[in-house]
Amino acid sequence: MRSRRFALSTAALAAVALAAAACGTTDTPTTGSSAAAATVTVAITGVGDVTTDAKVAAKLPADFRGKGAITIATNAPYEPFIDFKAEGNTTEFKGLDYDLLTAAAARLGLTAQWSQQPFDGLVPGLQAGKYDAIAGGITDKKERQQVATFVDYSASGTGFLVAKGNPMSINDVNGLCGRTVAVQKASNQAKHLAEYSKTGCAGKAITVKEYPENPQAVQALLAGTVDAVAATKVNLVDTEQQLKDKVQLAADAQNPNGWLASPNGFGFLKSRADLAQAFQAAVQSLIDDGTYGKILAQYEQKEIGLVTATIDQAID
Repeated sequence: MRSRRFALSTAALAAVALAAAACGTTDTPTTGSSAAAATVTVAITGVGDVTTDAKVAAKLPADFRGKGAITIATNAPYEPFIDFKAEGNTTEFKGLDYDLLTAAAARLGLTAQWSQQPFDGLVPGLQAGKYDAIAGGITDKKERQQVATFVDYSASGTGFLVAKGNPMSINDVNGLCGRTVAVQKASNQAKHLAEYSKTGCAGKAITVKEYPENPQAVQALLAGTVDAVAATKVNLVDTEQQLKDKVQLAADAQNPNGWLASPNGFGFLKSRADLAQAFQAAVQSLIDDGTYGKILAQYEQKEIGLVTATIDQAID
């Protein structure tokens, strides 16, 4: 997955702001009448129905059993993890994260209510209590764990997208030294490349240009104003397929899953470890019954899958 993006500043940690997320390839769920014993069924396109498991749902905190819903904030587009269901409609979503987290919510007897938010506002918004969770190809990082608890559901690193034919012979991060690289604003890539430029480039600094959204970074590459795009590798695999006559992924033989591969997670407020643990159990249930594998296969992302859902396993 994309080593997704946002660095926590001191201001962000002090800020209070969060987002409710929405994503989608699922049908309208059906919910039982009793909040304490709700049954929710969602139909995941290409996968089938996912319904509540009473044993798993028993792990859900009582206040959420009473609410019967969870609010999730995301920032689309960031394929294959999150995207808008239809162009011009920012209220309906689709994607790997949308399907998986919607299915996990249903397994717990919850409906998932998603909304679009600025990426750099996701963590502050979570901290402010504006929503219950964040998702969309987000990298689990120790810095982010100061505010959030992450249920890790996959692992991926950074890939480098270059012009077709790779005219500048960029094959790994070292090949970016002395080059101009586009990244998404406040992304994991922005921070890591700035650090690498200081320690690994021997005076040939990397010029990092930040763009509000990843598609704008790709457009900068197509326009020739940057030499490469750095983003989560799985996201760039999808971009490469869409623009195969114009771009290609750098072939980094030493890092087949991407540079600095890290776990990706669904974020919950740090004080709500109980909610995170319930969703860990729900994701594990989806892994165990094969639903998880089918969702990953739908988006051609089996290689980022995990055998065990974990919590807060950031590598940096």
